[in-house]
Amino acid sequence: MKNSRFTLMPINKEQLEVRDKVKNHKPTFKRPESWRYKRLDTTWRKPKGIDSHQRKQKSRGRPGLVKIGYGGPKIARGLHPSGYTDNLVYNLQDLEKLNPKTDGVRIAHGVGTKKRTQIIVKAIENKFKIFNARVSPSGSKS
Repeated sequence: MKNSRFTLMPINKEQLEVRDKVKNHKPTFKRPESWRYKRLDTTWRKPKGIDSHQRKQKSRGRPGLVKIGYGGPKIARGLHPSGYTDNLVYNLQDLEKLNPKTDGVRIAHGVGTKKRTQIIVKAIENKFKIFNARVSPSGSKS
């Protein structure tokens, strides 16, 4: 991985490199006719028209269709760019089920400040990688 702002885990480093290599060969999938009309965003929408050239892959030069073959490697799916698996945590019991060597922690949006600080303190104690710690262990928001 180039220009990574995360430190990579050695066990998943190869998997992430394979995922990056596959990603480089993936085309940019564009919404049909998005280049023609300014009001249409370029984000992918499946072409559904009965005469759609893009859906039929009728003419060359049209953007490709999303297909199953463009998927990333199975071993690298669900991994955070740092190499840890991304796990949503709602309470301390969820944290106890995880392994700090392989699992990263993302604290759920609905968790309040009090419980969030408890989770962060416990996660730091157990040396977990926290992806969205916006509250320091002292309780102040950062």
